[in-house]
Amino acid sequence: WLTTHQEEKDKGYERLEHPPGEAQVDFGVMEAVQDGEIVDIHSLVMSFPNSNAGFAVPLPAENQECFLHGLNTLFKQVGGVPRKIRIDNLTPAVKKTRSKMEEAQLTDEFIQFQNYYGFDVQVCNPRSGHEKGNVENKVGYVRYNFFTTAPIMNSYEDLTDQIFLKLEADRNRIHYSKNVRIEDLWQEEKKYLLALPEKTYPVFKEQLFKVNKYNEVKVDQMLVHVPRGGNYSQLQLILTWDQLKVVSPNGEILLDDYRPYMKKRKALPWLSIIKTWIQKPRVVEYSRYNKYLPGRIKEFLLVDNLNIRRKRLESLASLLVSYDLKRINEEFYELIAQDKLASESNPYEVDWNKYDSLAPREGAIR
Repeated sequence: WLTTHQEEKDKGYERLEHPPGEAQVDFGVMEAVQDGEIVDIHSLVMSFPNSNAGFAVPLPAENQECFLHGLNTLFKQVGGVPRKIRIDNLTPAVKKTRSKMEEAQLTDEFIQFQNYYGFDVQVCNPRSGHEKGNVENKVGYVRYNFFTTAPIMNSYEDLTDQIFLKLEADRNRIHYSKNVRIEDLWQEEKKYLLALPEKTYPVFKEQLFKVNKYNEVKVDQMLVHVPRGGNYSQLQLILTWDQLKVVSPNGEILLDDYRPYMKKRKALPWLSIIKTWIQKPRVVEYSRYNKYLPGRIKEFLLVDNLNIRRKRLESLASLLVSYDLKRINEEFYELIAQDKLASESNPYEVDWNKYDSLAPREGAIR
């Protein structure tokens, strides 16, 4: 009876029209390298389905401060404010997901941000990534075209500029269905954006707290020491996307530092990489890891004589058992002077005895 009397549902999707000036936003996790160490990057990507223009800003986390700071940066890159932004159920923006009975509820902080800029928000249904398919594809496009190998970053601001320039150049390609340059479509779509206010919305979080008996407070799931924090019954914590500040009741700044996740790093597997290079010393200058070598060590290894290069790689591998590469680079000259790095045909042509005499050490004097 069901098969003959129940109307069959159409399981296909509807092809949607995308009005100009409407955007989609989502996060994507990628990797970059800073000071020879791997950094997890949370890229906030904004796409405009009408023109297929994309923008991205790298961030250290996906909390509310990073999310709102990222939107501020994206608005500046775009040169205006989208009329409507479609998001999924991001915790910084949504405190209660949509149900059959009621719409999704936004956080108070995000509502204030939204009212300041004047854009509308559309929240996707739970577990419905296809509802913002354009930005889902754009996140993958950014990852596989600009993060195929981890880029080198000096700072988040530096990496933001790198990605902006690459995406700007990328808009010179032809739109996948409209047979027009994305840049031309984008210039038309920009006319539909809302104007930016004179001042950027200030993004920060304030909260009161009391330190534990060790003068510590938990920030980003890590304990942070606050000098003289136990002298006060209550302290004020001010958080921005990258920094934290602890202020006493009388206005004294007890701590002003980067947030703990700004210092979170993962070491590259240099010992395994160097051991591979020992077997194939010629590959060093063509390796994907070559660009991550610190300057002194890179020049030290790229000697033309392959036998000398192999010896230097072997000595470097032996040092990596007890030293990390950053420390080896910092103490480079001292390690060569102590014969812990093979120094035949030294490219610097430095007389290390004369070098030691300029900066005498207790060991050198002996």
